[in-house]
Amino acid sequence: MLRLIWRILVWLRGGTLKLLLLAVFILIIWGITSPVGTVVWWLGQGAETLGFKKNQSSILPPNNDSNPASKSSQINCYIVFLTGVGDFSANELTPGEEVFLDRIVESHPNCVAVGDVFPYSAENKGLGGQRLLSPVWHFANRNGGMGIASVLIKIRNLWRFAISADPRYGSIYNQGIANAIIERMNGGKPISRTESKPLDIILVGTSGGVQVALGAAPYLNQWLHPKITIVSVGGVFNGRSGFQAARFYHLRGSRDWVEDLGGIVFPSRWLWNVSSQFNQARLQGRYSARSSGSHAHDGPEGYFGLEVAKPEDMTYVELTLQEVNKLPIWSLEKPAK
Repeated sequence: MLRLIWRILVWLRGGTLKLLLLAVFILIIWGITSPVGTVVWWLGQGAETLGFKKNQSSILPPNNDSNPASKSSQINCYIVFLTGVGDFSANELTPGEEVFLDRIVESHPNCVAVGDVFPYSAENKGLGGQRLLSPVWHFANRNGGMGIASVLIKIRNLWRFAISADPRYGSIYNQGIANAIIERMNGGKPISRTESKPLDIILVGTSGGVQVALGAAPYLNQWLHPKITIVSVGGVFNGRSGFQAARFYHLRGSRDWVEDLGGIVFPSRWLWNVSSQFNQARLQGRYSARSSGSHAHDGPEGYFGLEVAKPEDMTYVELTLQEVNKLPIWSLEKPAK
């Protein structure tokens, strides 16, 4: 079966129109079946795993109070990065995204960076980990310079963005993402549940990853009771849920027209919809927006681009780092030597 799929892909590679037709067909089928796949995944997890039962010991890591190493550590902050819709997997961050995570942890040594959560899969699997369509996504990823192949990945991920924002399926999907965030946080540094050390979770998302962060925030709040901050770096999101569980900062580039789409297509973001969570957060001061500089939405001049911005004479990712570091969200606590 996989060999047949590969031969079809080799044949399609010779013609742009053929690849476009295949992409349209796959995306139609994918869009129809995406909610079904989410529900099937949820049924396979079981209620207790995702915290539906009162006893949530299965979702929280063991209490680390007896661990001497945990007592000497001052780590109390997790920076969770949620990628944009153009990414193939969380294990294939762009060079600029890797620079961002490395530098942000250098500036805030009481924090741990978590960069291996893929926000477009409730199972936290990149596109290459999906057995049936893995050859298709690997083909598109290897040929990412081809416009249609790149669009193929983006539109596939947009379906999952839509599920996260959908009131019918979003709660199931977003609980899966919250579960994946906790697992990867604990993998990066075991989570301490001591009351003397409040837990900070900073969800840094870009593009559609911000919507997934908003969807996951209420469940992280319910299961871990942390202080949650969402930093939107050119994010596209609705205003229906998540704002009650987190403080929200939105950075927008002066040349980024994509981030404007959320405020246009989602009625919950319209200013006269005063009862929406977004507008309530805005009116209560829990939401703020500010300029990040002359960023485009993505690419070498995007928020994580490595081109040099003029007249600032620094790279675009450095501009982003500069603005994120200015946010009033960082603890002054330093780790023990």
